[in-house]
Amino acid sequence: MTYDPERHHRRSVRLRGYDYARNGAYFVTICTHERQGLFGEISDGEMRLNDAGRLVQELWEKQAEEYPEVVIDAFVVMPNHLHAIVVFGSDEKKTGVMNHAPTLGKMIRAFKARATAALHRGCVDSVQPVWQRNYYEHIIRKEDSFYAIRQYIADNPMRWMYDKENPEGEGMRPKQEVEE
Repeated sequence: MTYDPERHHRRSVRLRGYDYARNGAYFVTICTHERQGLFGEISDGEMRLNDAGRLVQELWEKQAEEYPEVVIDAFVVMPNHLHAIVVFGSDEKKTGVMNHAPTLGKMIRAFKARATAALHRGCVDSVQPVWQRNYYEHIIRKEDSFYAIRQYIADNPMRWMYDKENPEGEGMRPKQEVEE
């Protein structure tokens, strides 16, 4: 692929000056490289995970063990992306000691590295990139947004034909945004 400055620029999508380790909730989307459908398919409004999808789901769930100060809330593995709500807090109440939480970026990088290594060992061609370079995140600031996003995640397989991440669904999307 040749360099295209319109497509290959490295501007940050992160909120400047925001501490991504602070307590709060984040809506995260992690996409596969070039939106490849690596993790299964949608059938009758349900996500049917293949071996790679089951592995990604298992590794995402293990994030809670790796980071006890982080709650893995609602999530769904889709054919070419993962949506999740990640809630940062502390385990101060459990231990009496304030532990420093990882940043959201550190957590996502670690997950993508583990998943890539595991997928290359067993499910995906070892020279093929698995993930796109970055990830999308939205800081959830309102309780009603939290519940709307949780519902969006639950409904995502049923809405796959309208999903912006579905390469076959282009042009079929209704205009609907999750309000903050």
